Amino acid sequence: MNLCDLSPPYVRAIAPYQPGKPIAEVARELGLAERDIVKLASNENPLGPSPKALTAIENTLADIALYPDGSGFELKCALTRKLAIPAEQIVLGNGSNDILEQVARAFLAPGTSAIFSRHAFAIYALATQAAGAEGIETAAHDFGHDLDAMLDAIRADTCVMFIANPNNPTGTWLSNEALLAFLQRVPERVIVVLDEAYGEYLQPQQQSDALDWLQRFPNLVVIRTFSKAYGLAGLRVGYALTSRAVADMMNRVRQPFNVNSLALVAATAALDDTDFIARSYALNQLGMRQIIQGLLLLGLEYIPSSGNFLAIRIGNAADMYRRLLEKGVIVRPIGNYAMPEYLRVSIGLAAENTQFLQALESAIKEQA
Repeated sequence: MNLCDLSPPYVRAIAPYQPGKPIAEVARELGLAERDIVKLASNENPLGPSPKALTAIENTLADIALYPDGSGFELKCALTRKLAIPAEQIVLGNGSNDILEQVARAFLAPGTSAIFSRHAFAIYALATQAAGAEGIETAAHDFGHDLDAMLDAIRADTCVMFIANPNNPTGTWLSNEALLAFLQRVPERVIVVLDEAYGEYLQPQQQSDALDWLQRFPNLVVIRTFSKAYGLAGLRVGYALTSRAVADMMNRVRQPFNVNSLALVAATAALDDTDFIARSYALNQLGMRQIIQGLLLLGLEYIPSSGNFLAIRIGNAADMYRRLLEKGVIVRPIGNYAMPEYLRVSIGLAAENTQFLQALESAIKEQA
């Protein structure tokens, strides 16, 4: 008997998510020194974690023999103070991926469907498939979400729609006006997940109005994370803002103690580290201009991005990815996003960006 046959067919068909290569793995495989390798593959904050978060972690280390607060009381209180959203409308997760899976477990099942855009975050399709639901992928518009196409795709069995704004891996952005018009047309019975993982990198005129819509649209779930701008990717903590009814359903499938104690105190402290967020935003703006200028000099196309990364058209991207690895630069191939000619590069420190551009120029000459 093949024990794998005991698993549902929709689970057996899942292709596991492939994260960006860690520095240690590249060093082992290619015989490079870790200090010489630059990782620009996973959209991490090049400044590292919030200093306030580090202090909070140090003050909590002695308590790690104890279970964390399963309700996340202090973090929810901090979020309520900052966002003016009641704690009953906040759901915590082990990173925003955990939140996405909570939505899928709570609202999807065999015989239902979820809608997401082509070139959108891969976890939407994976979470849908793991719940036994059917994923409906709609055509993209200029590598971003075509909201009209998504509305046209709604069926009687559709229960969830996923939208990333800005979108990963393309960096495209939807205006508040476009999203509001979209929400007004979505049936009330369909959960709309608005993934704002990269919201802190938006320019002031782009900032989201999503929190103002929560009372008007009880089917809206706004997801945010501490993994990107706050620099806490290794601790895995995210949160959802939604109606009380939806939050209640998500909490029923949420794992107990799904956010660890260090993550809880770090996120609570980081939330008030406005200076660090401002520095992270400013660094990203400078780094984005630096890389774009370099790409223009190399004659390369890119997708304008509102995140902390760029998708670059490179031709034979798989070959270029390998050449860059050999030069100690880790980026992200995105062929699995139906973009085989593109690489995604995260914005790093000025020196890291320079190392990437120099390696890219050298690799292009080798390809010629």
